[in-house]
Amino acid sequence: MTLPGRTAETVSAPTGSPARAHLLHTGNLARYREALADGVDRVARRVATADRPFTGITPDALAPRVAGIDLDRPLGDAGAALDELEDVYLRDAVWFHHPRYLAHLNCPVVIPALLGEALLTAVNSSMDTWDQSAGATLVERHLIDWTATRIGFGADADGIFTSGGSQSNLQALLLAREEACLVAPAADARRDLLPRLRVLTSAVGHFSVQKSAKLLGLAPDAVVTVETDAQRRMVPAALRREITRLRAEGLVVMAVVATAGTTDFGSIDPLPELAAVTEAAGVWLHVDAAYGCGLLVSPTRRHLLDGVERADSVTVDYHKSFFQPVSSSALVVRDRRVLRHATYHADYLNPARMVEQRIPNQVDKSLQTTRRFDALKLWLTLRVMGPDAVGALFDEVVDRAAGAWELISEDPRFEVVTRSPLSTVVFRYLPTGRGRELADAANLYAREALAASGAALVAGTTVDGRHFLKFTLLNPETTLEDVGHVLELLAEHAGRYVRERTATDLACQVG
Repeated sequence: MTLPGRTAETVSAPTGSPARAHLLHTGNLARYREALADGVDRVARRVATADRPFTGITPDALAPRVAGIDLDRPLGDAGAALDELEDVYLRDAVWFHHPRYLAHLNCPVVIPALLGEALLTAVNSSMDTWDQSAGATLVERHLIDWTATRIGFGADADGIFTSGGSQSNLQALLLAREEACLVAPAADARRDLLPRLRVLTSAVGHFSVQKSAKLLGLAPDAVVTVETDAQRRMVPAALRREITRLRAEGLVVMAVVATAGTTDFGSIDPLPELAAVTEAAGVWLHVDAAYGCGLLVSPTRRHLLDGVERADSVTVDYHKSFFQPVSSSALVVRDRRVLRHATYHADYLNPARMVEQRIPNQVDKSLQTTRRFDALKLWLTLRVMGPDAVGALFDEVVDRAAGAWELISEDPRFEVVTRSPLSTVVFRYLPTGRGRELADAANLYAREALAASGAALVAGTTVDGRHFLKFTLLNPETTLEDVGHVLELLAEHAGRYVRERTATDLACQVG
C-alpha cells in the first residue's frame, strides 16, 4: 500500500538499508524492470548470434573461471553481475533453440511459457497451500483436469504437477506400492510383503523405474524387465508369462510400467494389449508418457496413445513435447482416491479440518511441500496458442524424424535401427572392410569430436552391446538440410578416425 498522493513508482527504500534496495517492493520497480530487461536483451543477443549450439568448451577450461569468483565480494550491480555471467555461462551455454542441437529430450521453448516463467518467479507463489497460492491452485487443478480429459480419464481423475518424469514415476510407484500393501495392513505383514513386491517394465524403459524401486525400499531385484520386439516395444505375451512366473514363486506384482516414448528409441508399448493383461491380472498399470505426451495434442497422431485411458496412472512431461521450460511435468491418476497415499496433515500447514472446510491444499497430494507455479507456463501457452498449435509443432518434429530416418537408411555409410513413431533416430557410422571392427570406437570418437567443435550436438547409446549415435529431434526449426549437414560432419570425423587408426595399425605391423 502506498501513502496518499504517492504512486508505487515513487516510494523509495528506507535509508540505511542498502540490501533492501534489491528486494522487489513498491519502491524499486524501476530497478526490477531495468534488471530484467537487461537480462532479456542479453539472452536475445545470444540467441540472435548463436551460429552453433555449443562452443565446445571443456569442463577443465571453464572450471577455473567459475572457481575464481569470490562469492563473498559482491559486485553490487546487476549489470556487472550479468557481464560476469556472460563469461561463465551465457557465452558457453548449450542452446536448445539451435536447429543443430539434436542430442537429448530438450525442446526449444515457446514465448508464452517464457512470459509465464517471468510472472511466476516474480509473484513466487508456493503451491502447497491455498493461503500461499489462491488462484494458482485453481489454475493448476484446471490444467490437471484438462490433461486427464485428453488422456481419456473420467470425472474421478486427478493429479499433481511435479518437477519431472522421474518424480512423476516415483510417485506413481509409491501409490502402486501402497495399494498393493492394503492387503497387508498390519505392520508385520507389510514388512514381510515389501521384499516380495515386484515391478515389471520394458527392457528399454527409463532408469527412473529402478531408482524409484530403490527409494521405495523394495528388494534389489524388485524391477523385472520384460522382453521387447524388433520395434523395441514390450511384448504382451512375455508380460503375461512374467506375471504368471512371479506369482508362482510367491511374489507380488505391484505394478507394470509401460512406456509411451522410450528415451533411446521413441518406441511406444502396445498399450491396449498391455492394459488387457494388467486388467486380467488385477495389476496397477502405469504409463510413462513423459516423451510421448505430445501426442495428446497432435492433430494427426493421437491414435498412437490409444489405450492410455486404461492406465491407473500416467506421467506427462510438458517440458519435453509441449515446448515448455524446465520444469513442467505432471502425474495424472484415474482414481483420485489413490492420492491419499501422499497425504500428511501438519497442524502448521494443512490440518485435517481444512478438508472439511473444502479448502484446496495441493500439498495433500504432492511429494513436495514448497512447489513452483509451473502450471502457469502451460496455462499461458494454451491461452495464447491453443493445444492444436502445440500439437502441430510436435507433429513437425515427428515428420522431420521420419525424413531423417529415410535419409540415413538410404546412406550406405550408416546403419539405422528401428523406425520410431516419435522423433528419435538411432544409427551409427559403419566402416567398410577391415575398418568395420573399429565401428564402436569410430562412433564414440565422432560424437566427441563433433561436440568439441560445437558445430552440432548428438546423443549416443548402446544397442545390443554396440555403440550407436542418436538424433532426438524436438526443434521444428531443424530442417533435413541440417540433418544432412550433421551426418556429413559425423561421417568425416568417423572416417578420419578409421583411416588414422588403420594407418597406425599397419605401421605397427610393418615395424
